[in-house]
Amino acid sequence: MPSVPVPELRAYLPELIILIWACAVLLLDLALRRRQHVVIAAFSLVGVIAALLSCIPLAGVTLTTFSGMYALDDFSLFFKVLFLLVVALTILISPRYLAIEDIPAGEYYSLVLFSSIGMMIMASGVDLLAIYIGLELMSLSIYALAGFVKRDPKSIEAALKYFLMGSFSSGILLYGLALLYGLTGTTQLAPMAEQTAAVGMTPVLLLAIVLLVGGFGFKIAAVPFHMWAPDVYEGAPHSVVGFISVGSKAAAFAGVMRIFLVALEPSKAQWEPLLWAIAVLSMLIGTVVAIAQSNIKRMLAYSSIASAGYMLIGIIAGTEVGLSSVLVYAMAYAFMNVGAFALVVLLCRRGERGDTIEEFTGLARISPVASASLVIFFLSLTGIPPTAGFVGKFYLFASAIQTGYIGLAVVGVVSSAISLYYYFSVVMSMYMQEAPKEHGLSPTPGLAAALLLMVAGTLIFGIFPGPLIDAAKAAVAVFLM
Repeated sequence: MPSVPVPELRAYLPELIILIWACAVLLLDLALRRRQHVVIAAFSLVGVIAALLSCIPLAGVTLTTFSGMYALDDFSLFFKVLFLLVVALTILISPRYLAIEDIPAGEYYSLVLFSSIGMMIMASGVDLLAIYIGLELMSLSIYALAGFVKRDPKSIEAALKYFLMGSFSSGILLYGLALLYGLTGTTQLAPMAEQTAAVGMTPVLLLAIVLLVGGFGFKIAAVPFHMWAPDVYEGAPHSVVGFISVGSKAAAFAGVMRIFLVALEPSKAQWEPLLWAIAVLSMLIGTVVAIAQSNIKRMLAYSSIASAGYMLIGIIAGTEVGLSSVLVYAMAYAFMNVGAFALVVLLCRRGERGDTIEEFTGLARISPVASASLVIFFLSLTGIPPTAGFVGKFYLFASAIQTGYIGLAVVGVVSSAISLYYYFSVVMSMYMQEAPKEHGLSPTPGLAAALLLMVAGTLIFGIFPGPLIDAAKAAVAVFLM
């Protein structure tokens, strides 16, 4: 009887740990007699830390498993660490909000963990099937998370819109993947590149590229596929919006880089103009529309749209500097964006959402530390030194200039300058105006620890970016061989 080869365990060890832990969280929730948010959060956090520790010996390891469908390399490992960090931060900031809104902790944390498994599968997928399975696992979990506040009509609306539009975009993406498979006869990315180079540009391949751009454009919330983002960000639970905005965007970019820089690299002349136009529109429209927002979650949603445009610059450049800067900016974005949403969690009170910009008025007099933290996050989102956001944007724009895309760099700089207005309008209201009412802030130890970690990450990677840049360059080497 022929033996069945056992896949290399190291290739999916972090995913396996999170899978076991997600199931254990559900069992623990059943065992507890009453809702104990802190206990379940602490247990979930232990699993995430274990998964992070399992990544340490995997640095520099390169292998494939599951018949060449799944890869462990520095690229996938970088994103796995990013996803796990975002999950850990989300767990730390969530207990206060879950207690206020009376959200079931077991289901909430298990869905966050299951979604992170999908993200990690997308990062490791070197086959169309693996990437799509990861995308659906991530998306289905996030659809449910978006509607977790059942008594809030905005949350239900957010979940419904996200599910309907997300399902439609997944169908478009799947059709594009099917056309690629039909044209090349394989679902694995490296052989697909050889086939697309041999076939050359055909109407079918062009249609596949357009469909893939549309499908992934929705997942990264880029113009003109961005219409879902403001409503979903506004309606989704405060504690999980940062996870949705960072995790799903980073995972989608991992999939974009795998497919477009490997399978579709021979067709770059066709997809590059599409990404160029999307990047410009995303940076300009995202930034300009954000000015008119009175809800900080909607403002950050449009900021997220602009960030998708910034990250596309690095992919268009296609150089080591450009591709590595996408990863650097993604890591910086994780700290600064989840941090900004954590402040919304801090302002939330029972019966009040706490997400309007007016709620931040006079915050500096009530909580100087929280206000200073938000200023640091906004500085990083704008791209002002010495923050991690500045490092990411600097190298993104530098890569555009080095490769002759000076127009992209100019648009990026102008967009960043405009963003300074709406970020610091919030800062001015915090420091220059009196609070209309007493906020009564009461951060939990986990929320305070998360804010400290995110402020530290934003500043440390801004002042000492060398290790992060080196890790990003090692990660993108897989695309430059």
